[in-house]
Amino acid sequence: MKKLLRFAIAGGLGFVVDAGILALLLHATPLGPFLGRLIAIAAAMTVTWLFNRTFTFDRSPHSLAAEGFRYGSVGVTSALVNYGLYSALLLTLPALQPLAAMVFATAASMFLSFFGYSRFVFRSE
Repeated sequence: MKKLLRFAIAGGLGFVVDAGILALLLHATPLGPFLGRLIAIAAAMTVTWLFNRTFTFDRSPHSLAAEGFRYGSVGVTSALVNYGLYSALLLTLPALQPLAAMVFATAASMFLSFFGYSRFVFRSE
């Protein structure tokens, strides 16, 4: 249960980073909601890796490079699901605000990422 709570905290931090960077990029640059979201996701993934590595899961038995590759693999898969849902929502519901689409897509991909991180990245062999 502690892992799930800490994972939720990491996800909350990642969400704040994701939403904050997306909002900043939408306001201050001409990047738009699709390219801006890719940048925001990358920053959020870095924050969640650092938090999860330090507080949520026991250190993996793998080298830092191998752990980072595994985390990135799960993170990219989860991010593709997240980004796909985000894009589909924006394209099918043009009146939907990008941050609202982000909330729905992030909630849907959260379960996939927890399973992948806990079973593939940080699981001791």
